[in-house]
Amino acid sequence: AALAAGGALSACAAAEASVTVPLARQDNPVRWPVYKDNPAIASGLEPEKGATLQIYNWVAYINSATIKNFCKKYNCHAQVTTFNTMDEAIAKLQSGQLNFDVFIPTPDVLGPLILGKLLQPLNHSYIPNRHQTWPDYASPFYDVGARYTMPYTVYTTGIGYRKDLVDQDPYRMANPWEMLWNPKYYGRTGILDDYREGLALGMLKVGIHDVNSTSVAAIAESRRQLELCEKLTAAIIDNNDFTDVPTGQTAVHHAWSGDMASSWYYLPKGVKPDVLGYWYPPEGNGPVANDTMAVLRSSRSPVLAHLFINYFLDLHNALDNASYTGYQQPIEGVTPESMVKAGIIPPSLLSTTVPRSYFRKGLFELELPAKTDQEYQVAWTTFGGGL
Repeated sequence: AALAAGGALSACAAAEASVTVPLARQDNPVRWPVYKDNPAIASGLEPEKGATLQIYNWVAYINSATIKNFCKKYNCHAQVTTFNTMDEAIAKLQSGQLNFDVFIPTPDVLGPLILGKLLQPLNHSYIPNRHQTWPDYASPFYDVGARYTMPYTVYTTGIGYRKDLVDQDPYRMANPWEMLWNPKYYGRTGILDDYREGLALGMLKVGIHDVNSTSVAAIAESRRQLELCEKLTAAIIDNNDFTDVPTGQTAVHHAWSGDMASSWYYLPKGVKPDVLGYWYPPEGNGPVANDTMAVLRSSRSPVLAHLFINYFLDLHNALDNASYTGYQQPIEGVTPESMVKAGIIPPSLLSTTVPRSYFRKGLFELELPAKTDQEYQVAWTTFGGGL
């Protein structure tokens, strides 16, 4: 399957007028081209001296202490600039006014970024720690050969809840997604403010597991389900699951595993972590995702950028980073046991960890045809417009 480059990312591929963007899927892996006018850097280069590495990342999604240790090792400085959504990030990159070195894109936007030559191919000789990642990431389906990306974090999307504020155990329910539609939690229910996650939730509630569905009927049904949720629960729409649940602002919240992994930091004084719960389908057929690390073509310090990616693929540094973000990295040795031992998560939140089998069984929300993507966005806006 493929789509004509269009929508918010069309400018990336303007030079490739007739290019179509392949749609990477678990059963349709994509090997991206490497262009003669956009080669990888040469091997054996020294790190740039006196450089300030420019990192473009999501808000609160990297441990500044880990960055500090990297800078100490390579005698450099680093500056982190943040964004809230991928649309915002790409719009700023397209403007050409900002020059970053390392970028943290999601797999669903790689096609236009690569075909538009905004990313540079990686030289793996600078990234020996790539061998510490799970075997699946040596050649992931969305970037066969890992030509442009290395994995950053891996996470699931499920339900976070305060066990003392709900009278249901999702692990004993026939359809746990229905927990978010329960009128008992009126005014205390939360849905993630993300159009793909939101519409996937509506689909999963009624048993539609193709979260990349191009069916107009499936999209419309998901919107109806979300509207019903709003009617029954007056759902809050935000990405503050990590604070909303522990503080009791919401009793139940559509949630990211990494957010819930760190949610215990925000519990009121005297409240023990075992009041927090996180449900994700134990069989692994729920939303799963990972973010990636890439080097921008505009990088002024590409050697340092490669070394930075390599640094964050080391087991010790990955655990150090997760101690702040709560988000697991797909590195050998990062296990539920090591996360507990390192004090990153309490035993009661073991369900926030991601077994490597989920990479194969989980439901990735991936790039859509431009027309379908527009339909998703309209459905989400129609639902969320009055909230």
